[in-house]
Amino acid sequence: MGFNETVLICDEVDPVLNKVLQENGLKVSYEPQITPDQIKEKISNYDIIIVRGRTKLTKELIDNATKCKIIARVGVGLDNIDESAAKARNIRVINAVEGAMTAVAELVLGLMLALARQIPFADREIRNGKWLKKELVGTELKGKYLGIVGLGNIGKRLGRLAKGLNMNLIGYDVIPIDETFSKEVGLMKADLGTLLSSSDYVSLHVPLLDSTYHLINAEKLATMKKTAKIINTSRGGVIDEEALYDALKKGNLGGAALDVFETEPAIGNKLATLPNVICTPHIGAQTKEAQSLAANIIAEKIIQILRGVI
Repeated sequence: MGFNETVLICDEVDPVLNKVLQENGLKVSYEPQITPDQIKEKISNYDIIIVRGRTKLTKELIDNATKCKIIARVGVGLDNIDESAAKARNIRVINAVEGAMTAVAELVLGLMLALARQIPFADREIRNGKWLKKELVGTELKGKYLGIVGLGNIGKRLGRLAKGLNMNLIGYDVIPIDETFSKEVGLMKADLGTLLSSSDYVSLHVPLLDSTYHLINAEKLATMKKTAKIINTSRGGVIDEEALYDALKKGNLGGAALDVFETEPAIGNKLATLPNVICTPHIGAQTKEAQSLAANIIAEKIIQILRGVI
């Protein structure tokens, strides 16, 4: 059965999304460089709006989406969509949380290894003509305690990967943690304070909400081991960057790896000046496989919603 709905894709997405939607009869406008003003002008013409991370669907834009039935994010977080405004207009908001779990978890693993062995620093120094073999004594991940804050799809995938490296796992979440998963990987459940004080590595996997804004602040950082390292691939606002900078600068924390920042692009962020910080430009879901999978997931969800299946 074909559909007649109109679709506006506002950001660059894998071509499979456009292909699948058109094959099912939807009329797709692909405008990956569209501006907010142009969206405001056109949005009332579309039944379905699709974004990634570039486009922000504010209340003003959503209030103009008079025909809209579905807003879809080809990604995980929904902080660039005003969900309250969408709900008020009875617009269904969906995302592709399943699509990025392997890509993000593997990035975390790579960042942990990079922190443990000082890989970026070693690379920079050899390019600068320095052979620091004696100075670069790293640590192994085997036997270390990894604290995972947020045990959704990504947190669980990370736990399984880390278990394969014989790490010890500590988990915290505001919702009940899956018992089957806990038994599978030997996860020790703990409150956030215990997790922070006990872990050698802490990886954050929570959405940015009022309750998680600056979840990791000066007080929390002060409870962590001085050798501990923190990895954030969730959202920048989850960590108080001023407090993190202060802790790292004073030697009260061993290191940090950040894929997300409070303000992005994070050009000129002073955390990037510290030798014990690794920075990447919000690339958690930036793999060919993850982008293709997320696009397929969104296409399938849209079709199922239109069919009344979900």
